[in-house]
Amino acid sequence: MVEQIRRGEGPVETRHGSPGRALAGHVHSYRGYRNERGGSARLRLVPSLRLNLDISLGVRPRLAGSGAVPAGAVYGMRTDPAVLVRNEGEGVLVELTPPGAYTMLGVPLWELANTVIDVADVLGRKAEQLVDRLAETPGWRARLALLDNSLAIRAAVGPQPAPQVVWAWQQLCRSSCHIPIAQLADEVGWTRRHLLTRFRQQIGLAPKTVSRVIRFQRALQLLQQPGSRPSVGSVAQLTGYSDQAHLTREFRALAGVTPVRLAGA
Repeated sequence: MVEQIRRGEGPVETRHGSPGRALAGHVHSYRGYRNERGGSARLRLVPSLRLNLDISLGVRPRLAGSGAVPAGAVYGMRTDPAVLVRNEGEGVLVELTPPGAYTMLGVPLWELANTVIDVADVLGRKAEQLVDRLAETPGWRARLALLDNSLAIRAAVGPQPAPQVVWAWQQLCRSSCHIPIAQLADEVGWTRRHLLTRFRQQIGLAPKTVSRVIRFQRALQLLQQPGSRPSVGSVAQLTGYSDQAHLTREFRALAGVTPVRLAGA
């Protein structure tokens, strides 16, 4: 989930935090946010390699064209765009790696793709209690420490993804091009079908789709480079698209806007 916040709107205070050692490989980052301007922030959600736990401690946000999301909302990996509207209030955003999300939530991650669920639906009363405790805890440092401790406990008891799946996931993340699933399956000693099934269960998307998201994210990062940025055509060549038109079609399909508009948002 990538947040593109309109100027003059949105959180006026943001605090970043890193997970403790026990959550290495499970949690990418924490972000506390507070909006006291009385307005709303429209945030474009685009495909990324993270799942997100968004804990709202004030007015619950809503998806444009839909209703309010839960106070403790889990956003699955996306292959299409959406717009989240945040109102006045505060909350904490937790970026989870797919293997970490599988351990934390203990459900097949393909069920979460392109959707939002209530974390209480999978973790029960403990999730509701955590949201209440975060709301009662003053100060970002204490809140993030409470969240880190709670997630570390869950990580210690939750299901672990198969080493073969984690290895295949890491190979895709490190690669600059699509790796056929047959090649990955041969490397781990599984059949193609078995790896595909387990990968979708424990990562959330098929390997081919993950490669598509990786290429999209790499192109977006190049386009958002500070200073002298490469042209859209150069980025298309650097990231493996056939041409500029191909890159533009992919950005429209995955993000709902052109590359230039998304990079400058």
